[in-house]
Amino acid sequence: MTRRYSSRGLTRIDVLAVMFLGCLLILLVPALFARPREQSMRKLCAANLAQIGKAMLIYADDYEDELPRAGGRTTIWGHTARWNSPDRRVAFGLKADGSGGRASVTASFYLLVKYCGMPTRLFVCKADKGTTEFKLSERLDVPMWFEPHDAWDFGDWSESYRHCSYAYHVPYGLYSLSTYDDPNLAVAADRSPWIKSPAADPSGYAEFRPDAGAIGATGTSEQACRGNSITHQRDGQNVLFLDGRVSFEKRSYCGVGKDNIYTISRNFASGDAWGTPPVPGPGCPPANRKDSLLVHDPDSFGG
Repeated sequence: MTRRYSSRGLTRIDVLAVMFLGCLLILLVPALFARPREQSMRKLCAANLAQIGKAMLIYADDYEDELPRAGGRTTIWGHTARWNSPDRRVAFGLKADGSGGRASVTASFYLLVKYCGMPTRLFVCKADKGTTEFKLSERLDVPMWFEPHDAWDFGDWSESYRHCSYAYHVPYGLYSLSTYDDPNLAVAADRSPWIKSPAADPSGYAEFRPDAGAIGATGTSEQACRGNSITHQRDGQNVLFLDGRVSFEKRSYCGVGKDNIYTISRNFASGDAWGTPPVPGPGCPPANRKDSLLVHDPDSFGG
């Protein structure tokens, strides 16, 4: 008995089904590979911050328990005057008595390279778009003998902010940190969403609202995530605390008393889950000792 086969071939419905499945695979495959890659970058970023935290404690042990702060006692936040100067006073524009001057946030981080020998690659998170490692070997504006410990910042003011992925608790003014402060204070984290970065302009503060877990919270989960760093797709941020631990926090209000680590508290004696966004420059201090305020340098301070 002869078996008969259909000669109809594929129908239009069959073709459409195959096309649909193909398009679905094209859409899904990048997402399937992107998630593990993002998780890997988060872990590397957390490892970087852990190393930075250890170096900060080593630095503090040699400098009267104070965490890195470039310049002098009365130096304000601004551009480092001359990053490749052989003289500290010239580098930060200090007066003869060591007062005054300006220094960037990256200059305070750079003290860990200068005095603790940290590799510059540890200051770059691979998820932070537009940020690259600072390499003296590629520079033409320094002499051959110039070494990383001879510099005072990650390059000139127009580029230094592109060589460091992390925000730091404002090191200038009344509330710079020491090892005597509350160990639960946030010290450093991924870039702030409220200050321009190489990856993007600040946006979304009008839509930001704290959600469940914060006092007086009225926001949704989506609104709460508007306050997260953009480095990790606003899913959260890696945060280094003063006690040395690093954790991936899904909300920006993860400081002491649910304080928002990226905003200035509206309270004079405590932190604030909401707060107000900082304006980079000299007039940008935390509100009090319990107010973590993590900032990074902008591309320009204006004026």
